[in-house]
Amino acid sequence: MAKNYTHRSGIVKIIFLVVGVIFVLRLSMLQLFDKEYKEKAENQSLRNITQYPARGLMYDRNGKLLVYNEAVYDLMVIPRMVKDLDTAAFCRAVGITLDDFNARMEKAYTYSPYSASIFMKQISKEDFGRWENVLYKFKGFYISKRTLRIYDKPIAAHVLGYVGEVNERDLEKNPYYKRGDYIGKSGLEASYEEELRGVKGKKIMQVDVHNREVGPYMHGQLDTMPIEGMNLYTTIDADLQEYAEKVMANKRGCIVAIEPSTGEVLTLLSAPCYDPNLLVGRIRGENFKRLNSDISKPLFNRALQAQYPPGSIFKVAQAMIALHLGVITPQTGFVCDKVIGCHNHPSARNVQEAIKMSCNPYFYYTYRRVIQQGKYKNIYKDSQYGLTVWHDYMTRFGFGYRLPIDLPNVKQGNIPDTAFYNKWYGRERWAFTTIYSNSIGQGEVEVVPLQMANLACIVANRGYFYTPHLVRFYGPDSIRPPEFYEKHETGIEREYFDIAARGMYDVVHGAGGTAHKADIPDIDVCGKTGTAENYGNDHSVFIAFAPKDKPKIAVAVYVENAQGGGGTWAAPIASLIIEKYIRGEVKRTDMEKYYTEINPCQKLPLTRRVKKPRKR
Repeated sequence: MAKNYTHRSGIVKIIFLVVGVIFVLRLSMLQLFDKEYKEKAENQSLRNITQYPARGLMYDRNGKLLVYNEAVYDLMVIPRMVKDLDTAAFCRAVGITLDDFNARMEKAYTYSPYSASIFMKQISKEDFGRWENVLYKFKGFYISKRTLRIYDKPIAAHVLGYVGEVNERDLEKNPYYKRGDYIGKSGLEASYEEELRGVKGKKIMQVDVHNREVGPYMHGQLDTMPIEGMNLYTTIDADLQEYAEKVMANKRGCIVAIEPSTGEVLTLLSAPCYDPNLLVGRIRGENFKRLNSDISKPLFNRALQAQYPPGSIFKVAQAMIALHLGVITPQTGFVCDKVIGCHNHPSARNVQEAIKMSCNPYFYYTYRRVIQQGKYKNIYKDSQYGLTVWHDYMTRFGFGYRLPIDLPNVKQGNIPDTAFYNKWYGRERWAFTTIYSNSIGQGEVEVVPLQMANLACIVANRGYFYTPHLVRFYGPDSIRPPEFYEKHETGIEREYFDIAARGMYDVVHGAGGTAHKADIPDIDVCGKTGTAENYGNDHSVFIAFAPKDKPKIAVAVYVENAQGGGGTWAAPIASLIIEKYIRGEVKRTDMEKYYTEINPCQKLPLTRRVKKPRKR
């Protein structure tokens, strides 16, 4: 009897059908969905080239160019296309060792065997000219053009910032960036990254078997042009910035100068200063390590990040708050006793004299009246109430929080509140006698130099300020950030600020004032000195504005570990800055030479620790 194989043939048909379906599905996956396969195929004949846009330029307030671009080139590699390479010849051509070659190729393979990555970055146009006629011999390598930042003068490094290659965190935060891209790392380069960077374009080129470009793919129909970044027009006065950095040479400290009527920052520097061009190009890494290891901390932006005790400049704000609260009057006087340590001067008969002579006992008693207002019989509750009111008004002066200037990494300082002291001492375990050092800008009070300059602006404006900022406008449409044009009122009467202005005028020009070295002939300078205790020698502090009426400039100067007080070092330096800005030149050339050449700062590392006044 013949066997029936019909069911077996059916099984075979089913097997062939299943295998065919698997093949079809697999081919569909490879061709339609698998990006890696697509990249492999395209990289055999096409080259995707990123077209980097020109980064936006930066100008100073008078139209002087601060930052521009220069063409450089990156040597790119697609690892899987590197075949039959004469490694020795290649290394000789580009000037690297075999070990260096292997390390770079390993890094490229790790990133992607099929995608282009940077093999050697920021090649000069001279090197590019030498390599251009030989690179076609080395399959898998090609040149990509980009721009490098150039800083026209070696100034304003902490303001302008620098650009660096993206890291893993940058890549995770923003999908716009790819490995090998560059991003603003600090200063305005970071704050205005989106405006400055522009938009990348793409060019697709056909490549022959010899690694030579033979023309655009599909006649360039898929190419996109890069859009260059927007230009920034800053508030910085380049001439004043350069002059300030010259005066602060060989010193540690900072200067912040602001136009009171607008909040526009004229000068912002942290000393020691450094040339921003040091952090550009292939030498950036080596220079960064050197600057970062420098004991004087040139990379640290003291103007925005140092939190110092303000010293006696804080007395101006103390007086304004006390007058507003009515705990003293303009004619209130206090005996100059030894309750907190005083200078050798007569007792202050009123607020104006107290500011002029910087009388410690006067502001001790003033602060006590603010903190202990007699609202509660319990001294601890009364002190908590008074400190809460005081803290609220201090924040209106821009203290105790980050002033939203358009630069990154700004510190907020410290204006202690009840929660601060409750945590430190325990609830109802502290009162005025515990915290009295705050009265003279010591104790737990810390401010940032930017806030000090802002205090000078508040008095100059007689009670208000605009947020300090460094960019006037950007782009072809002259976009102006609206938040920088909002007036911030302290809520304190103008008449009290008139008293402060007169007192600050007397500091510089009056008999018994503490800052006669800030006197400029024919310019009415209003200022306030400070001597801040700290580790090592005292800091020299000075804030000022000029002229007294319709002020054009407000300035804060901080000179670290410069024994002698604010009137000895910070005040004359501030006066040079004021004269340079208002007159366009400094006529006191002997004084200019002396304060430019001298270095009053205590040598590092510091060896002496100053004891703060004992709390009572």
